[in-house]
Order: sequence, then structure tokens, then C-alpha cells
Amino acid sequence: MGKEFKRTLITSALPYANGPVHIGHLAGVYIPADIYARFLRMCGEEVLFIGGSDEHGVPITIKAKNEGVTPQDIVDRYHKLIKESFEGLGITFDVYGRTTSETHRKTASEFFRRLDSKDEFIKKTTQQLYDPVAGQFLADRYVTGTCPHCGNTSAYGDQCEKCGSSLSPTDLIDPKSALSGSTPEMRDTTHWFLPLDKWEEKLRKWILEEHKEWRPNVYGQCKSWLDLGLQPRAVSRDLDWGIPVPREDAEGKVLYVWFDAPIGYISNTIDCVGDDWEKWWKDPETRMIHFIGKDNIVFHCIVFPAMLMADGTYNLPDNVPSNEFLNLEDDKISTSKNWAVWLHEYLKELPGREDELRYVLTANAPETKDNNFTWKDYQQRVNSELVAIFGNFVNRTNVLLHKYFDGVVPQPGTPALPDVEAERDVRLAVSEMERLIREFRLRDALREAMNVARIGNKYLADCEPWKVAKTDEERLKTIMYFATQIYATLALAFEPFTPFAATKIAESVGIKKLEWDEAGNFNLIAPGTKVEKLPLLFEKIEDSVVETQVNKLLETKRQNMLKDWRPDPVKAEQSIETFDKLDIRVGRVVECEKVKKSKKLLKFVIDDGLDKRVILSGIAAYYEPEQLVGKEVCFLANLPVRQMMGIESHGMILSARNADGTLSVITPSAEVQPGSQVG
Repeated sequence: MGKEFKRTLITSALPYANGPVHIGHLAGVYIPADIYARFLRMCGEEVLFIGGSDEHGVPITIKAKNEGVTPQDIVDRYHKLIKESFEGLGITFDVYGRTTSETHRKTASEFFRRLDSKDEFIKKTTQQLYDPVAGQFLADRYVTGTCPHCGNTSAYGDQCEKCGSSLSPTDLIDPKSALSGSTPEMRDTTHWFLPLDKWEEKLRKWILEEHKEWRPNVYGQCKSWLDLGLQPRAVSRDLDWGIPVPREDAEGKVLYVWFDAPIGYISNTIDCVGDDWEKWWKDPETRMIHFIGKDNIVFHCIVFPAMLMADGTYNLPDNVPSNEFLNLEDDKISTSKNWAVWLHEYLKELPGREDELRYVLTANAPETKDNNFTWKDYQQRVNSELVAIFGNFVNRTNVLLHKYFDGVVPQPGTPALPDVEAERDVRLAVSEMERLIREFRLRDALREAMNVARIGNKYLADCEPWKVAKTDEERLKTIMYFATQIYATLALAFEPFTPFAATKIAESVGIKKLEWDEAGNFNLIAPGTKVEKLPLLFEKIEDSVVETQVNKLLETKRQNMLKDWRPDPVKAEQSIETFDKLDIRVGRVVECEKVKKSKKLLKFVIDDGLDKRVILSGIAAYYEPEQLVGKEVCFLANLPVRQMMGIESHGMILSARNADGTLSVITPSAEVQPGSQVG
């Protein structure tokens, strides 16, 4: 066991206020952090759960420029949306602040001044890309060009979103300014740097020797950075959006967002508890836990701790549980491509199903490796686990209790072996669940919570109270008493994971405060307690619900293909004589039907002005035959006869391949007589 602490400060990575929150954010950071905070509160521990929006940085200024509004307009809009979305999902921040607050501006400025007064920064001049047309230095995201690794022509100066490579602006081929489209040039600029190399040995000892219990992905990434050798890192930027560097010789400079943002944890704490904030940040009896995604590991484990070390008065984090990434339907989640399940849309489109999303994202959490979210898996987990196991036991117990005892918990008799075994198994599951949560193994802990429901279902199946009711009322009382204790225990076991359902169960048995010490206590609900009737906790997800969500994503993918589409290069030059040899005509479709045993072919009967001709075309995936009957189509008339599927085809229907891969038959824009030639 490690050191005992009096209290726990929990932080969750600050989401950029330039867009809504999606399921990748939830699975990686916010649901795990909320589970942990809820559990510690149930244990009666002193907890502070800090969240907030990161409202500075280049992505926000880019979005503002694209929309023709101010950065403040952007952050005001998305801070409100994100905050309300978290509340809708039951994320229980003690404060959800923002880095444009006056408290944060003051806190971040004072933090810089303290380090500056101790000569903890290095001031140096470097070369950076400059836009001569816009008249300003360019942050990495303001530079676009061709990725040197994959050839993507829309790579950013810090990363290629197509292949995932980390880049610097000077790596790009044919770089352009996102502000003016001009070619940037290199110019001198002066900035302040935090010398991470100064703290390298202290960081190495703190992480590699004192925190070997950290997750392998966190420990390994930190070791990799340390083994490569740390370098000074800029803490200022040439921008006009952000907190001004508090120095007289720093006009036009703002604090770099990754110096500014983590200080937001401190300023949000101040906004939450006022003058009492230092006990959460400086008292050695306080334990600090950062919940983050893997893209934030270096900032929370190396950069921010180095800042805290340079100050010298702050605690360092005790653990940094970092999840891997969550993919969506086998593709990487991309905010720029709208390839995501957005929380605010989910809450609107699937109201009352908040617990389902929390459950599925925890059961499928990317704790040790990247994982994949699919709507089919979502449906399967809801229907076969939440409905068929958890909801089933709760509903059966409630219904049986009302059927046999009018909803009143009976006085039990002497426990039999099945009762003793069920109590033992529930206690073991609860104990294991606590151990797993404290080790940040939340996916496994959820499995133990579901095991409690499985134990309950097995208990009812083994004891068969519906049969016992006919012969032994005293035994029936004992069975229903024990079933009710498991029923109530589920409120405690699922409170961190599915809090809306847990609250309904607790209210039905009159529990006003869920306390973890009571979990597995088979005297939790006293005989004589009136249990209220409870509607179904969960409802099955119908295929139509899943189809709607999948089709929504397919349309997003289609729109992305249209946006990214570029025509193929023009083929080699040909003479007009070659073209004249092609006999392209217009014909009217008289008949059209699918070719038997073929998924691709349609059989056309065409009126070509001279006669009727049969043409086969591989467009069955894109048209129903009846859509084409009566239409005029263009066809190539002088091709050799070709036999397919035992049918002779006399020509080729002309069609165009769209950007999304579909085919569209080429038709005249006005009525043309069958047999008319195209040329």
C-alpha cells in the first residue's frame, strides 16, 4: 500500500472550446474521471472534481476566422454547449470553469511572474514562419501544405490528420499560410522557454523510480521522452488571442496554451473553494489525480510537473490514468471530418438513454489499447447486458415482491445454503469491484458490478420463488428478503457507472444517501420497508434506432468523400478521328429488369430508333429497374456483341462515377428522339 491521503483532487483534461464533446472524449477522460469521483464520494472521502474549458489556442482562432466571428464568440458558444452536455450525461464536476475567466488570467499571469522572478525561463531568439501578407508570425496550425510522409495536400504544420504523423511547419512541402494563402518566410522572433532539461533528472527519479505503478502506456511514453533527452520548451507565442505575457518587453506575445491550460486546474479550484484552494494544491496530505487521453501524457507528466517543480510550492500528481483512443465504426474519430458521435446530439436524439452510453463506453473503454465503438455493439450490450441481466433482475425482484407481499420487505427465516452462497458471492464481487476502481481498472470493475446482477438472477432461478409460493410461505419470505438485499446493493454497485438507474433503485427502497460501506450488507433494507413499484430501468434498442445512427454516419462519410474528391487526370491525347469512330446514341428504355443470379447486372431493352436492342449494365446496386423505364439514356452502339450470364449485350450504357463511388446513368437534359447521335 502507498501513502495514505486525507483528500483527493481529481482533474480532467480541459476540452478545447472550439467544438462539442464526442464519445472519444467521454471514453478517454470524462466518464472514467466521474466514475472515480462518484466512488470516492460514496466512500465518504473528501473529493474535489475539477473540470473546465480550454479557451485559448490556435484551433479557436482558426474557427473564429472561418466563421467571421471573434474568438470570444466561439468560446462562449462552445463552453455553454460542453458544460450543458456534461450535465446531461451526469458528469459531476464540483466546478466547470473556463480559461477566459478573470481568475484564470490573474492566476496564470502570477504563475509566470513567479517563475520569471526566479530566472526559471530562458529568453532566446529563433526563426519562425511569417506571413508577409497578413503581417504576423504563424502558429503551427496556421501553416498547411503537403505531408512528406503520405502526400496529403491538407496537412497542418503540427500534424497530418491523414497518416497521424507529427510534423513541424518546416517539414511541409510547399507550405502556405492559412491566413492569406501566401508562401511564408522565415523571420527572427523572441520567446521565453522553460528549460525542461533542468528538471530532467528530478523528473526521471519521480516517474521512473517512484511511480512504476502508472499504466504502461503512461510510464512507457514518459520513459521514451526522458531517454531522448528533454529540451527547452516555449511558453510564449506570437498571437493576439490568449493571456498576454506579463512582461514589458513581450508586446504581441501571449502565454503558450500548454503553459496556460493546466494552470486552469488551479484557477478553477480557486473559483470553486476560494481561499481554501491551497490545501488542495500544496498540502502534502492531498492526492492529485489527472484523468487524460494519451495525446496529453507528455504535458501532464513532464511539462506541467516541470512547471510545478520550478515553482517549488505545489504537489505533484500521484497518478495520471490515461486511456488510449476510441475509434468509431473502424475509423479514427475526426472532428474536422465530423466523424464522431457528438454528446449533445446523442442526448437530443436518444433521450433517457444516458446510462446506456456511460455503460457501453465503460464496458468498451480503451484502457490499455485503442478500441472501437460500433452501433451494433452498442445495441448488443444494451439488450443482452443492461436489459437482459441488470434490468431483468431488478424488474423480476420488484414484480415478485409486489405480487407476494404488496411491495413490503418480509421478515426472513433461517438462511439456507443458496442464501448464504449468494450473500458470500455478492460480498466478494463488491470487494473486488472496490479494488479494481482504486487501481483505475474501471472496465473490470463494471464487470464485477454486473456480476452482482448475475448472482441475483442465478439466485432467483435456483430458488424459484414462484414455485415455493405454492408450498412454503416462510421460505418464500427468506428468498424475497435476500433478493431485495441484492436489489438494493445494485444501486450502490452501479452508482458510479449508471447513476440515473442507481438513483431510481435507491429511491424505490427509500435510500437517501448511497454509502459504499453498505455495499454487500444483507441488512441494508429492513423488514417492513415498503418498496415502490419501479418501471423498467432499460428498454431494448430496436434495429431502426441503430439503422438511423449508422445511416447518419454513412451520410457523413459520403459528404467527406464529396468534399475530398478530386477528378482523375485527363487521359492521353487522342485525335478527332478516333472519337469519330465511336457511335454514341440516345435510346429510350422500354424494359428493365434484374438479371437472375447476378447482383450487379441490369438487363435493358432499348428503343434505339431503328429497332429494339438488349444491353446489360453493371449498375444494379444504384438503381431499381422501374426507376429507369421510360428514361432516355446514352449508349455506345458499335461495340462488339458480348455475352454475359448467357445473355447477349449489344452495346454499353454510359454512366458517370460520382465522388462517393456511385454510378449515375447519363441522360439528355431535354427530350431527344431515340437514335439521335451524340457528337
